[in-house]
Amino acid sequence: MNEQLFAALRNGDVVVIPTDTVYGLACLPRLHEAVEKVFALKGRPDDKPLPVLGDGIGTLETVATFDDRAVELARRFWPGPLTLVLPRAAAFRHDLGGDDHATVAVRVPQNEVALELLSHIGPLATTSANRSGEAPATSAAEAKAIFGDHVAGYLDGGPCRGLPSTVLSLVGPPRVLREGALAATEVLAS
Repeated sequence: MNEQLFAALRNGDVVVIPTDTVYGLACLPRLHEAVEKVFALKGRPDDKPLPVLGDGIGTLETVATFDDRAVELARRFWPGPLTLVLPRAAAFRHDLGGDDHATVAVRVPQNEVALELLSHIGPLATTSANRSGEAPATSAAEAKAIFGDHVAGYLDGGPCRGLPSTVLSLVGPPRVLREGALAATEVLAS
């Protein structure tokens, strides 16, 4: 892994990483200024909180509270295109945008390059690498054409051309907030 990329993240910079669906702008969620940079770079509305990517349930338990059904869904669909909206872990008090600071969206991407980075650096607050309202970057080169030197680095993991993740809230009764790569019937049947 690239030590310069690790140093950039630890210093509060934003980097571009691959996921299984698109390339994403990423930063350490504990660094508020870095989170603010992601919003500014993307032009993302402040009321849309950033999701958090991790390399597995164990890592993401520092971010979110997993009940039995969340663990079952994570084991069945991760790594992969399922985002779970869960109650925040008690110690995770970082501002990721939005008004609801009681929940957080978490996911484990199905991309080996991203998983290796996440296993070394820990969870990252991430959103698609694009300007709000525009098509997301599906390669490091596309992301660089959008953001140039405004980010600290680019991690190339090859082309990413997946459907968006399905977003399932497990806060209260399970409900699909966005149907994506996984059918709502498939995730609700779990």
